[in-house]
Formats: sequence, C-alpha cells, structure tokens
Amino acid sequence: MLGLAATRKQRQQEMSGQPQQQTSNAARFLLPVFECGFTLESILEDLQRDPWPVAADQRPQRCTGVAMSVCVGLLEATFRGQGARIMMFVGGPPTVGPGAIVSRDRKEDIRSHTDLQKDKAPLTKKALSHYNDLAARCVASSHVVDIFACSLDQSGVMEMADCVQKTGGVIVLADSFGQSVFRESFRRMFSKFSDEAADCDKEQLTMAFAASVEVLTSREFKVAGAIGPCAPLKRQGAAPKNVSEVEIGVGGTNAWSMGGIDPNTTIAIYFDISNQTPLAHGKARYIQLITRYQHASGRYRTRVTTICGPWTVDSSDTATLGRGFDQEAAAVMLARIAVHRSEQGEEQLDIMRWIDRSLIRLAARFADYRKDDPSSFRLSPEFAIFPQFMFHLRRSQFLTVFGYSPDESSYYRHCLLRESTTNSLVMIQPSLLSYSFNGPPVPALLDAASVRSDTILLLDSFFYVVVFHGDTIAAWRDQKFHEDPAHENFKNLLEAPQADAQLIMDSRFPVPRYVVCDQHKSQSRFLMAKLNPSVTHNSMDGQGEVIFTDDVSLKVFMEHLMNLAVKS
Repeated sequence: MLGLAATRKQRQQEMSGQPQQQTSNAARFLLPVFECGFTLESILEDLQRDPWPVAADQRPQRCTGVAMSVCVGLLEATFRGQGARIMMFVGGPPTVGPGAIVSRDRKEDIRSHTDLQKDKAPLTKKALSHYNDLAARCVASSHVVDIFACSLDQSGVMEMADCVQKTGGVIVLADSFGQSVFRESFRRMFSKFSDEAADCDKEQLTMAFAASVEVLTSREFKVAGAIGPCAPLKRQGAAPKNVSEVEIGVGGTNAWSMGGIDPNTTIAIYFDISNQTPLAHGKARYIQLITRYQHASGRYRTRVTTICGPWTVDSSDTATLGRGFDQEAAAVMLARIAVHRSEQGEEQLDIMRWIDRSLIRLAARFADYRKDDPSSFRLSPEFAIFPQFMFHLRRSQFLTVFGYSPDESSYYRHCLLRESTTNSLVMIQPSLLSYSFNGPPVPALLDAASVRSDTILLLDSFFYVVVFHGDTIAAWRDQKFHEDPAHENFKNLLEAPQADAQLIMDSRFPVPRYVVCDQHKSQSRFLMAKLNPSVTHNSMDGQGEVIFTDDVSLKVFMEHLMNLAVKS
C-alpha cells in the first residue's frame, strides 16, 4: 500500500514539473500530520483486490499477527509513551505466520469451544502467546489496539482479545465491512465533545490516551484488585500497604494502566476489609482515585476524586447495611468476577455454583423470613431485583457458550468488562417495551407471557435491537392496512417502535445490530432467547408464546432460592 501512495506522489510531481525529492526509508512509513490526510486518501483510492487466485479448498494467506507486530514495533520506535492507536481491520482468520489460528486448508475447521475444552486446537496456544507478548509491549508503550473484525467466519478475536482488553481498545464485530454495524461504529470512533462541553474540551475527540488510575484507602480496608480494560502498573520495591493478599481480578497492586479511555470506560475495583478491631462510633472511611491521562489535545491531565463515608460499626445491623446496598452496581461487579473466572478457564458449572452460593448467602443475611418457612420470605426494595439479575446472568451469553463461537464470546465479554453500569445491566437483563392500540408504549416483563399477537415488542439487549411483530400485527401489515389513510393509527403503531429503536442505536457504541421480525419466524429467536421461559412445552397452561427449553423459569428459580435461604 505504501508503495502505491509513493507512486501517486511521484506522478503528481512529474505533472507539475517538480523534481523528485530524495526521501529516506523512514519517510515511506512516517509523514508530517498535514500530509497524512492526503496520503491516507491516496492509499485507499489505490487499493485493489489481490489478483492472485485462491483455490476453492484453500483459505487466503492472511498474516495478521505479523502485521500487528510491525505496527507495534513502528510505534515503539517512534512514539513510545505517546498517545497512539493501532486499528486492525480483519476480514478473516490469520492463516500464516505467528498468530495464525488455522491452516489454509478448508478441510480443517476453525476452533470451537468444544475444541478448546478438549485441547484440540493446536495453534491456539502459540497464537495466544504471540498476541499476549504484543499486548505487554503495547501496555509498556501506552499504545491502544482496536479490532474491527468483519467476516462471516471467525477472525481470531479470541486470541487477540488481550491486546484490546489490556490497552483500553475496542472490538467491533460485524458480518462485513459494508454493514452499518461497522461503518457507523467506525465513524463514531472519532466523535467529539458536544458544544455544551467545557471550553477545554470543545471540538476535541472524546478519546484519551496513556491513562492510569491509582487507588488510596484508609487503613481499615485494602485494594483486592480490578476487573476491566486495565493492566497492572509495575513498580519497584515493596507493594503499597493498602494492597490486600486476597486477589480479585488483576490484583497485587493499587495502580493500573488503562491505556485508551473514553466517557464510557469503566473498571470495577474490589476491596477487602482488613480491620480486625472494633471501630469507634462515627469512624469515617475514604477512597481516593487518582486518574492520569493524555487528553486528545495532547495535554496531560490529573483528576483526583475523594469519596468519604461512615462505617457501620455493628455488623449485625442489617437494616443500616442494606440501605447502602446498590443492587445494580453489585450485579455488574459480580458479573465481572464471573466473566473473569470464565476467561481464566474455570469450569462453567463451578462458576454457576459460586453465583448461586453468593446469592443464597446474601438472601439468608438480608431477607426477612421465619426459619424453615419459605412463604414468609421477603426482600427489601434495596435487594428485590438482585435475584432477577442473577437469573438472567446465568442464562446469558457471558456464561453460556452453547451456540456461540469463541470470537463471539470474547466480544460479548469484552463489552461487559468495559461498559458502564447502565449499559452492562442492559446486556445482562435486556429492556422490553410493549406497543399496542391501548395506549402509549409501556415497559413489559422479560417473559414469554408478554408475547401477544396484537402487540409489537421492542427489545434492547445492547448488542442488538429487535422490533417484534405479533401474528395479528404482521398479518395487517402484510395486507398493507397502514397504507390506507383510514388506518392512520395502525401506521403510527408500526412506526413508533422503529423510531424508538433508531434513538437507541444513535446513542450506542458499538452500533447494535437491528432486527425486524415476526412471531413464529426464524428471526424471532433473537427475542425468544432472552425471555423468561414461563410458558414451555412442559407447562402450556399459561398465556403467551411457548418456549421450547428445559431451562427453569424465574418463578422456579425464586422458589428454590427461598427454600434454600430460609434453611441456611
């Protein structure tokens, strides 16, 4: 590509009568900022498909690992410690050189979750080692890696995920580079602060670089670790005094490198109460977060946030403790631990049991009940929705890999580990709106009973937005009733969820996939997979859509929780 760009420049010099300038080898790769725009356009305009034929039973030669290694080396040599991004546009699996995940022979299938569990993916360990080494180099240089994987086939996202996760990059997964998921997501990568932002941020990119965070605490508790887009900051000498021996996620330190950050970047920090002596009444605790980063303008900034609050002296005072419980944040914190343990290779069944035990202990401690009487079980409003979050987490794509490729699982988990609490909750428990002739749209239960033939449902699961038409609505639409001026209300009903879906997609990064489907059609699986199976082929006594599954419903899940909590 670089040779093509140089040729274009030479042609322009010849046409203008200017003598060709002698350029160094470095100039073939590095240009002044004012020339980069023109050069990049020239490269893209001159790009052509590789004319070399590829046999039908062979995969194209693709040396993604080598390409990334070259990029890392160039930035290390020229802009070490300065804000920079490596954007990888991957159109298929790496097949040649370091980082290859499959051979060129199409007879060999790309690794699946089953292959990984049975250790039947011979290239995976070498590829992981190669990309992990590159990730460490990027972290040391404060450089960010982004992956835009656009292919119907797997592209090696699982192996490259550490390069993105540890450097604060983003992953975008799409079927092709022509799909709006990629095109719009890539455009939003370069979004700028709004006009309402502070003067120092106006017209600046929302991305920042070389970020790090340090956590200081009062002596009563220590830092156990962090989970999110971060890597431990290595420091010489003994560990700080506020670092716990108990490690959760990336532990053993109180400071982490986050690489690239944006307004939605979120890391979860976990603490361990180390105090063993009684605390005086009114004793306060504090946490101080020191965040440093390079602004898009090139300036370096330091932001210090100090949080102070009282200790609850009496550990048996569950009412006071309960009032300080944020069930939404707690659900995301627990989900991140579960995903981290899964990424470390822990068995899915063991993780499920750990979630169940954690939920049972919480319910037994903070619920109101009479011992051995499940009917007396009550949860206060601060805890009421937490079991529901855990129910949907257990069924989610973050822990259940059946039906998903390793690349898809890595992408979903990456998003959960970097997004805000609000976005993470949408991933765990999608939101559902119901549209009907009876009135304005209303929130609906994420339940099979919410499916009605005369309603339209709008599902937001963060990764895709689904507009679902009931049988009756779909039949009227196919008969084009909405084109008749006499049925303007029906036209408005059809358009309302589509407009709301567009609003969701306009504010989301990466851009979600948009699905419009009808009841009992194949695409309806995007909705049905997220619903609580209250009506199944084994219990067809209720209203709503029948879901063919052996999964337990939320009602059965809660009954088991109450039975175990009142006995523990």
